[in-house]
Amino acid sequence: MTSDLIRVVLADDHAVVRAGLKAVLGAARDIDVVGEAANGKEAIALVERLHPDVVVMDLTMGEMDGMAATKALAVTENAPRVLVLTMHAEEEYLVPLLEAGASGYLVKSVADRELVDAVRTVAHGELYVRPAAARVLARGLRKKDEYADDRARFEKLTDRERDVLRLIAAGYTAPEIGEKLFISPKTVDTYKQRINEKLGLQHRADYVRLALKLGLLTVDEEVPR
Repeated sequence: MTSDLIRVVLADDHAVVRAGLKAVLGAARDIDVVGEAANGKEAIALVERLHPDVVVMDLTMGEMDGMAATKALAVTENAPRVLVLTMHAEEEYLVPLLEAGASGYLVKSVADRELVDAVRTVAHGELYVRPAAARVLARGLRKKDEYADDRARFEKLTDRERDVLRLIAAGYTAPEIGEKLFISPKTVDTYKQRINEKLGLQHRADYVRLALKLGLLTVDEEVPR
């Protein structure tokens, strides 16, 4: 922040909700709502024009949702702090949003009591989550730690080896992989041998388990028959 006044942009697809949030924040002398957006795309445009300190971002919006907008804002120069304000509980979205660049997460059911403090907290460079969300963060960190060794080994593969691993896990044969990657089936087998040596894999099931753990596939991803 460049002054004691916290400049805020509200992003929510419901005008009534924005009016309520503006009323809550308007009671604080150190907070000024400088703009309102109905979706993530509008929020990004307002940030570029108004240079707010904080964006209070709804998660579910048309045009561009809060997740996508948060990711886009996180890589901009002089990026504002993003406080996600949503009806969704933390279990599903908290960790991904923090990884995307959000500085805080608040559920709308407590906004009337906690919004002002949350905006002040993120504006001063701190993380804001409800105390009850600490368990969600802990589980997220444990899960990441659980797969840290697998991810570190995977990241040592070349880009082409990663492509081959993912396609093998998805059920493609060597000729099919070769066709997709514009290489010969023999070259695919060479890459597979290198992957096996580097990661200690033997069977396609090993590829599938690793790919699922690292988020390279989803359990319902379509595979060739």
